[in-house]
Amino acid sequence: MAIFKITHITKYQYSLPIKESINEIRLFPHHFKDQEVLDHQLLISHDPEIEYFRDYYGNRVANFNNLAAHNEMTIESRMTVRVNHSLKIPEAEITTAKDLQEEKNNDITLLRLSYPETIARQQDIDAVLASFDAANNSIITVAQLCNEYIFNNFTYTKGITNIETTIDEILELKKGVCQDFAHVLLQFLRTAGIPSRYVSGYVCPNESGLRGEGATHAWVEIYSPIQGWLGLDPTNNIWTMDNHVKLSVGRNFYDCTLIKGTFKGLARQTLSVSVSIRYEDGRHFEEMNDVQLEKIPQEINEQISYIEQQQQ
Repeated sequence: MAIFKITHITKYQYSLPIKESINEIRLFPHHFKDQEVLDHQLLISHDPEIEYFRDYYGNRVANFNNLAAHNEMTIESRMTVRVNHSLKIPEAEITTAKDLQEEKNNDITLLRLSYPETIARQQDIDAVLASFDAANNSIITVAQLCNEYIFNNFTYTKGITNIETTIDEILELKKGVCQDFAHVLLQFLRTAGIPSRYVSGYVCPNESGLRGEGATHAWVEIYSPIQGWLGLDPTNNIWTMDNHVKLSVGRNFYDCTLIKGTFKGLARQTLSVSVSIRYEDGRHFEEMNDVQLEKIPQEINEQISYIEQQQQ
C-alpha cells in the first residue's frame, strides 16, 4: 500500500490573444477497490464553470469554456490517492480466449474491446501469437508472453513517435514510448480474442527505476471473468502494482486523452506539462516537459506572422 500526492499542471500559452476556448478533460483518478481517492481538486485559470459527467467507459470527465480573450490557460489537478494492488503476478487460471466468447457475446463493451485494428502488418502479429499457442494457452499466459515480447523486441526511445504514429509504423520502427507499446500490446491481445483496454495514468518513481516514471504513463488491462481487470505494463514488462495510478480507460489513446479542446483565433501555441509526486516519507519527484504540438499549416502560419508584424 502507498499514498501519493500528485500535482499535474498543464499550461497553454498563445502568441496572440485567443477566445472561446472549449475543453474536455480526463484528469480524475479512478476510485475502485485497489485505488482510493482521498482528495482531488481541479483549478483552472479564469475560474470557468465546469460540467461533470461519465463517459462510455466510466471515466469522470469535465467540460469547460473560457470565452473571454486570453493569452494563457493553466489547468491544475491535485490528487491524493491510496494505492493497494501490490500483487505483481495474478493468480494462475485456466481461462482461455475461447472460454470468454459467450460472455463477450452478451456484453457489448467486452465485445467492442476485443476487436483489433485493421493493419497492414497483421501477419507479424499472427505469427507471434501462433508461436505462443495463443488459441490454447490461458489468457494470463498469453498476456504475459505478449508483454514480455514487446519489452524484449522494442526499444524505449523518446521523440521518434507522436499521437499520430500508427501501429504499422511502430511495428516497423520497433521503437517508441509507453503509449506506442500499449497500442501494440492491445493489437496482440485483441487479435488473440482477449478483451483489453488502454489505460492512462502515472507510474510513481521508486527504487526500481521503471521507464516512464514521474510523467503521464500508459499501460493495458485485460479482462478476466475470475479476477476482473488486470493491468500489464509493456514498457517495463510487469503487471501493475502499487506505484501505478490509474486516470482513465478506453479503446485507445484517443478515448483517454487527458485534455483536448479548441479555440477561436490565430495564434501559435505552446504547451508544457509538469507532474509533481510527493510521498508519505517526504520524498518528492518532479518532471516538466514541453509537448510537441501539431504543425500549423503554412497558410495559417503566414497569417499569424503578418498579424504579429502589424503589432510591432
